[in-house]
Parts: sequence; C-alpha cells; structure tokens
Amino acid sequence: MRKIAVPDEGAESLFGTYDENLKHLEALFGVKIRTSGHDLMVEGDAADVARTERVLDQLSSLIKGGYKLAKGDVKTASQLIAQDESVDLGDYFLRGGTRTSGKRQVVPKSVTQKRYLDAIDQHDIVFGIGPAGTGKTYLAMAQAVSFLLSKRVSRIILARPAVEAGEKLGFLPGDLQEKVNPYLRPLYDALYDMMEIDRVERLIERGSIEVAPIAFMRGRTLNDAFVILDEAQNTTSEQMKMFLTRLGFGSKAVITGDVTQIDLPPGRASGLVEAVKVIGEVEGIAFIHFDERDVVRHSLVQQIVKAYEAYGGSR
Repeated sequence: MRKIAVPDEGAESLFGTYDENLKHLEALFGVKIRTSGHDLMVEGDAADVARTERVLDQLSSLIKGGYKLAKGDVKTASQLIAQDESVDLGDYFLRGGTRTSGKRQVVPKSVTQKRYLDAIDQHDIVFGIGPAGTGKTYLAMAQAVSFLLSKRVSRIILARPAVEAGEKLGFLPGDLQEKVNPYLRPLYDALYDMMEIDRVERLIERGSIEVAPIAFMRGRTLNDAFVILDEAQNTTSEQMKMFLTRLGFGSKAVITGDVTQIDLPPGRASGLVEAVKVIGEVEGIAFIHFDERDVVRHSLVQQIVKAYEAYGGSR
C-alpha cells in the first residue's frame, strides 16, 4: 500500500464528482484507492501503484503551481501515463499541449495526438493515418484555425474526395455546390465547432476559408494557405499526386485518412496507400500513425463497442 498526499486546494477537482476520477484510475491501472482526508491510500501491484502515483503526483504539482484542472484532465493524464510512463504532463497542460482554436481549447488526449500536433507545427506536409475517432481531422482543423487567427496563414482550404462524383451525384438536385455539400458536411461541422457560425460564414464569403471537393484543386497553386485533405484514402493515385503538387510558398498541408475504410470502386488504387509507399522516405514529410488507443469516445460508446465485440465473438 502506498500513501499519496494531495494538495488541499484542488483535491475536489482531482478526485472528480462522486470520486469518478479515482474510479477511472482504479479501472485503468487495476488498483484500489481509498481516501483518508486529503490523502489517498493506493494498493495493488507495485508497477500499477507506481503509475497511479505518477499521475497523482504530477497533477498535484500542476495544481500547486496554479493550474486549474478542467473536466477530463485527470482521465487524459492517466491515459497518457498508461501509454508512456516517461511523459511529463507539464508538456501537455502547461507548455504547448493546449492549443487555442477560436472558441475552443484543444488538448491532445494521447501521446500520438501530441506527436501529430507537434508534427504539424514542424513540417509543411503531414499525413495522419488511422481509424475513425482518433482526432485526425479535428486536430488538423484546430491547428488550421489557430494558424489563421494568428495570421501565420491567410486562408484555410478544406478538401475531400466525392467518391460518387459520377452518375450517382448527377441525379441529386441542385447545382454542383449543393450536390457535393453532403460529402463536405463533416468538415463544416468541425469548423463550426471551432468558430462561431457567423464568423465562419464571413470568412467563407471573403475567401479566407474554402471548403471544396478535391477536384477543385486542379490547376491551382496554393500559397500562404493551410490545406487539409480529409478522407484521403478515397483519392485516386492521380488525385493525390495532383493535390501534393499544389502546395505553394508559406503553406502547410495535412492529409488524413483511414486505409481500412476505402470506398473506391474495385480495381482503383488508393492514393493514400500509394503515397505512403512512394514518398514515405522523403525528408520533411511526417507520417503519424494512430491506432485504437488514440480513439477518443464517450465512455458509453467504448462499452457499446466492447459489448458488440463480445457478442460477435460468442456467436
């Protein structure tokens, strides 16, 4: 058993409502925690107790230094330590982990998410590859908004392939923009989460933000822009090459995709899969690979996914 002292001020936010944060630590590290005043008594396997202590000690130090714990910070901190025990939580919560993007404070929820944000800062072309729910597009959008508001770029360009841009799209009502809008809706949703709707609309009207199918990129040179290509696994080889060669001076490009969710017609190669092979060793391009540990979901969703997996495995 290990006794861990926590600061009087901030103990309530550290413990969580109805001790929900302590329960999360117990479940994640397989330990038992009980309170003794503002001290915590932790028992379990020595390595698990040590990891629990590392989380609590570092968070206590942050609190003593004046940091105000936000809802979710303890869970984020514990997930980070679970993935990498050498993590300095101060790097996340004090020195650059939190990014201001319009109306949101964006904090990486995993070691890979932090590497992704850092890579976008340090490289002009970054690929974020991994399953849905890992924050690939959301974090890229946060960086784009941050760059635009700080005037590090003069515009944001958001692109997505419209996989069914052939005859099926032709039967939809409206002009071309109205036809492709359903494919671009997720990008608008992420954008509205970062900024007020009326501000987004003004920036779109001025041309400071552009949301368009990747086909609209052909023949252009994109200078002083932050460009995001989402759902890149559904680009063709030709589209990917075209997109990568649009980048102009003072620009950044982030390409996101999930190579397990390719919706191209049979026989068509994914531009994202090919790009990993062709330019994977090019200096100055970063490839960040996410996995299921980086999925950020509501705790109920995680339980639902596990329940369905168990049900499928028992049939």
